[in-house]
Amino acid sequence: MSLVVVTPPASEPVTLTEAKAQLRIPVAQTEQDDHITGLIKSAREHCESYHGHAYITQTLKLVLDGWPDDDEILLPRPPYQSITSVKYVDTSGVQQTLDAAAYQADLTSTPGRIRPAYGYSWPTIRDQMAAIEIIFVAGFGDADDVPERIRQAIKIKVADLFENPESMGAGTVAYTILGATAEALLCGDRVEIDE
Repeated sequence: MSLVVVTPPASEPVTLTEAKAQLRIPVAQTEQDDHITGLIKSAREHCESYHGHAYITQTLKLVLDGWPDDDEILLPRPPYQSITSVKYVDTSGVQQTLDAAAYQADLTSTPGRIRPAYGYSWPTIRDQMAAIEIIFVAGFGDADDVPERIRQAIKIKVADLFENPESMGAGTVAYTILGATAEALLCGDRVEIDE
């Protein structure tokens, strides 16, 4: 299973002004704005990955090698807005779009679920990697819709990355008090599905 961002969020849950306030940097001081903007994106991506949620509306693609044995596909990254399509590679090697009437989606549960509709079964697919693609839209909406504790976690993570740049190094596992605090804000409803 792999998850790919098809359409990234149009904005971040935390503005540059909010991040600078967290860092106690005056708004008029602009020489680090590009760096801080990059940290906001990195912090949001880290928090989304750790938390297992999508924050701002985005389109995601879940790729599977085959249908699950129990017929139920679990969707990562709630909250969900809609299923755009379920596609599969048929036995002839042609990608097909499954009729929406052939499956049912539970987008209110966490994690979300997709199953064949009553009286249907998953179609036969070609035995190959990445034979199934599910495209869906997830996220709370825009920045105003993101819960405040998530926005606080992102701001704290920005401060962590700003103050402890070594925690971003490749292959580095550096835990800091700020990083742990950000994750503590997210752990109550954390969703863990292999992506």
